[in-house]
Amino acid sequence: MIVPGYRDQPAEPWDPSSPVDPGEAEDFLRRCYTENPRLGPVEPRLAIVRAQIAATGSYVHTTDELAHGAKMAWRNASRCIGRLYWRSLLVLDRRRARTADEIYSLLVQHLQAAGSGQIRPVISVFAPAQPGQQHARIWNEQLIRYAGYRTEAGGTVGDPRMIEFTEAVRGYGWQGKDEAFDVLPLVIETPGDGVRLYELPERAIREVPLSHPDHPWFAELGLRWHAVPAISNMRLTVGGVHYPLAPFNGWYMGSEIGARNLADADRYNLLPVVAARMGLDTSRESTLWRDRALVELNRAVLHSFERAGVKISDHHTESQRFITHLRNEEKAGRRVPADWSWIVPPISGGITPVFHRYYDEFDERPAFYLDDEAADLARHGSRCPYRG
Repeated sequence: MIVPGYRDQPAEPWDPSSPVDPGEAEDFLRRCYTENPRLGPVEPRLAIVRAQIAATGSYVHTTDELAHGAKMAWRNASRCIGRLYWRSLLVLDRRRARTADEIYSLLVQHLQAAGSGQIRPVISVFAPAQPGQQHARIWNEQLIRYAGYRTEAGGTVGDPRMIEFTEAVRGYGWQGKDEAFDVLPLVIETPGDGVRLYELPERAIREVPLSHPDHPWFAELGLRWHAVPAISNMRLTVGGVHYPLAPFNGWYMGSEIGARNLADADRYNLLPVVAARMGLDTSRESTLWRDRALVELNRAVLHSFERAGVKISDHHTESQRFITHLRNEEKAGRRVPADWSWIVPPISGGITPVFHRYYDEFDERPAFYLDDEAADLARHGSRCPYRG
């Protein structure tokens, strides 16, 4: 997707009780003010920040610093192919929200801002973690995800990836419809309210029914997918300050839906279904039935989103644009961290320009991180008591 994925950056050591590193704060501020000359000289600002850290263990970003820091984090996301657009990120400063109700209302606004009209990249940044204090979080890995259910016959309905999470939220009283595309509730945890569940209103959920340009039977499968991929459980780190609640979205690259979400054997596993409807010979792998079904599934996704007027991008176009991003960053004198295994698309990778080159992978901040606890909550709906 055209924004850092939820599996973007592996967790790095983070102690919520530790004070901000003054060196990291200074490094960020110097780069921020160099890239934004309109902010004025950085030295007076550094003096204020040093004093704040000495007195409280942390400091408060200005609105401009927060906005540019979030954009830099996207620019540094090593597994995102869509970083050419990093300057266009809309940063919503939500640091004053404290209660679960306030957070929920602002998350609905986020989805509406991102999904109405053309999809636009948006991040909502809530209150930072303070040394020695608990912080608010969202358990969900994305603001919109479909539930997964086990059937009595031993099969699954919906998204198998979300079965454990679905069972966990059912334990909190959520019912669900036992259908293939049930939108899960948001699970918001705050120090004051504990764990609370919220159903998203229809106005916040934009979905696209899937059809195919050449096969009328495809629409009979009853498939659909949501338009806004909003990652919600990654920690944003800017200048040593950690924002555990900072959901962000871009728009989909078609292969994320057609070659992963709907095609992976441990997700919706639709390749056998599509192949059967196409009448393909599935008796042996050498017929390349999987490849043929995969291409048509991806054609259906791109066709359906374009027909619905919902922004989406194909993997060939984004590969070319990533090369443009590399050239732009080189001209600006910046190194570009990139993970080859994620930059190369999951379909037709060898015929895209991003395939035929090497990349440097390194941790550059500001950045997004997926912490172990956040990953456990998103996958299992609970905290793992220990890790082996």
